[in-house]
Amino acid sequence: MKVIARIRSDFPTKFGIPHQSNRIGSLKATIVFEPEYRIPEAFRGLEEFTYIWLIWGFSETARDHWSPTVRPPRLGGNVRMGVFATRSPFRPNAVGLSSVRLERIEQHPELGIVLHVSGADLMDGTPVYDIKPYLPYVDSHPDALGGFTDRIEDHKLEVIFPKEWLETVREESREALLDVLANDPRPGYQKDPERVYGLAFGDKDVHFQVKDGILTVCGVTEYKK
Repeated sequence: MKVIARIRSDFPTKFGIPHQSNRIGSLKATIVFEPEYRIPEAFRGLEEFTYIWLIWGFSETARDHWSPTVRPPRLGGNVRMGVFATRSPFRPNAVGLSSVRLERIEQHPELGIVLHVSGADLMDGTPVYDIKPYLPYVDSHPDALGGFTDRIEDHKLEVIFPKEWLETVREESREALLDVLANDPRPGYQKDPERVYGLAFGDKDVHFQVKDGILTVCGVTEYKK
């Protein structure tokens, strides 16, 4: 498959990315197309849709082999499920599927058509293979069962982010960063209250600890690749 575009997001690494799209609606990203696909006619009518599907590649986890069973992080990393019953990246073809909200379409003077989206669960630079419109009358199934995910307790952390450090973050990114932290970016199998984690977000590296359901930011530094 050909790469038609790449995602630009605030996640320079995999750590902290939401497990599913639209889980954090405040997350903003842009889709920048390869020169071959910067043709305005190819996007005619897209502005009429609220959501779009992205077919993309797990570029950071692609491998030559696959496993019939995987350990979903949401189950603590200790329970195995069939790979086709999960959205794990470790599959025969390392492709992902995400629905994101189409906020606006920009005609950029240098980059051509650029799509501004929200709710993306994608790392910066992720390759996009295709875009399709989300159709509510066939894509939405309110009565659908969610398998083992229906049995997972959805929890949010209380976030303590000292003002002097929060103000070092770009103002337009603060809400999304707070939502990412409240979503508990730790792997499901790590619960050490003394451990200090580092979350790369935009141009910052946010250090935090989690204890008794409270996430406390203990430092913010410049992110270095």
